[in-house]
Amino acid sequence: MSILEIEDDLLEPVEAHCTDTSLVVTLADGAALVTPLWWYPTLLNATHLQRNNIELSPYGVHWPDIDEDLSVEGMLRGRKYPDARPPAQAAE
Repeated sequence: MSILEIEDDLLEPVEAHCTDTSLVVTLADGAALVTPLWWYPTLLNATHLQRNNIELSPYGVHWPDIDEDLSVEGMLRGRKYPDARPPAQAAE
């Protein structure tokens, strides 16, 4: 049994966008899920236009220009790329 027990239809993304530092995904229940862009180096290194050309699916977000997919479940569980480094560490 998982700790995270939420109805699937409430986890469906209904809107998403990227700021300069974060990915913001609004879920069907109105909750906003915000994760740092540095978790996803492909997104962090993409242009503003590439980051904001977004397609939503019932379980996640897709960026066709950079062929990137992220699941809502992964974001909720705090999954980040294995090579992701916080900005302070990346600068070293």
